[in-house]
Amino acid sequence: MATKDFDYKSFAQNLAQQAQEMVPQEFDDFQKQYVVNTLGNFAMLSGQTLAEDENLHFDAEQSVLITQIIAEWSFHKSVDVIRSGIPQQYWDPIMQKIAYTIFEIAKQTFSQGLPQDKILELIEHHVKKSYVEAITELKDKGAIDEGLMEFAASQSNMDKMAQDMQESAQAEAAPPQEGGELPMPVEPSGGAAVDFPKVDSKVLKLATVAMLFNKMKQDKVQTILNKFNPDDAETVIKFMQVPDLEKRVGTANALKCLQKIKTNLPKNTDLAPNKVVLRLRKFASTRSRKELDTLLITERIGVKRLVFNALEGNYYDKIPPKVASIVASHLCNSV
Repeated sequence: MATKDFDYKSFAQNLAQQAQEMVPQEFDDFQKQYVVNTLGNFAMLSGQTLAEDENLHFDAEQSVLITQIIAEWSFHKSVDVIRSGIPQQYWDPIMQKIAYTIFEIAKQTFSQGLPQDKILELIEHHVKKSYVEAITELKDKGAIDEGLMEFAASQSNMDKMAQDMQESAQAEAAPPQEGGELPMPVEPSGGAAVDFPKVDSKVLKLATVAMLFNKMKQDKVQTILNKFNPDDAETVIKFMQVPDLEKRVGTANALKCLQKIKTNLPKNTDLAPNKVVLRLRKFASTRSRKELDTLLITERIGVKRLVFNALEGNYYDKIPPKVASIVASHLCNSV
């Protein structure tokens, strides 16, 4: 039975529009558009299948949730793929493998009527597994080396966002409202944005942190909570136990809150990595990719990764800034 009352087109377009505000600012325009397009395309395709396939038996609420899960993981893993330094021509095959895995696991687990927390746990496990399998296949085919494979496998935008939110929550001075109440409006099923609720901003941030923590393994959650102010940690734990937290916060509100958290994060005062990135980008700006490959053919893999990460606006943090600065000077002065 198809889900005729699921407006998948509007929902997918809304998710893609919201994602534009969350793409890492260090990405260039092409990379940002890739993340948004990937999320939008996979949300549209999965939504269409759920809405029109007569062999599926999901209601509108289940269809919305499945599509949203695919969109969220498409966002996180496309960011991971870009940050990994894997060549662009391999991005789509990796993301297609992940999207297919999510859809199949979601269909199975929802059909079996498993609890939502178990569904999210299983999907997370299989997403990570399919991602590692995809980059391992690239290594086995000789498309990437083992060092790049390991670096790509270490990427986790979801964990990074959790860490960012933890730092922002700790930096907030105002205490949460007494009782931790969160009178959130329910978000429309079409995913349209609703106005920010009239509650203390820190309460909303902690509730959003709780939403993210509910999708993470509990050992990781506890490690992060141990660094929180005890009162904040207790509030987050209470929110994690609210059964309808995602509906009360709403996707649009959560995304707005995440953007606000990102804006308010403490700025990095160590400019050395940024300077290295700028110098290397200037060094490479007048050379083609083939010329760069020729210039770097005798360099170690770490140096190559430093250069190619810099081309994408990222700093390869496996090399200390002082060493990276020396490498940048060597490259700029050697040609």
